[in-house]
Amino acid sequence: MYAIIATGGKQYKVSEGDVIRVEKLGKEAGETVVFDQVLAVRNDDALVAGNDAASAKVSATVVDNGKAKKVIVYKYKRKTGYHKKNGHRQQYTEVKIDSIQA
Repeated sequence: MYAIIATGGKQYKVSEGDVIRVEKLGKEAGETVVFDQVLAVRNDDALVAGNDAASAKVSATVVDNGKAKKVIVYKYKRKTGYHKKNGHRQQYTEVKIDSIQA
């Protein structure tokens, strides 16, 4: 059984027991999160999507909060001597999927 959920402007395919990294949720480790924006649920026998999947919920537990690896952003314009180096570390929340209620 798996579900497709949407959070933080992205879509994730999750099953029970999966550990995924999503955009920062603002919850502490050990707290429970319920994802109610479910796009589709696949049981052993059928795929439920659209308005039928809107009533489904996916519950998860926050494992950790952190920052991803640094991404270097380098801006450069030729012949002008202009260059700018910048770094960015995106914050994330790591969650473990506990259950899928279809």
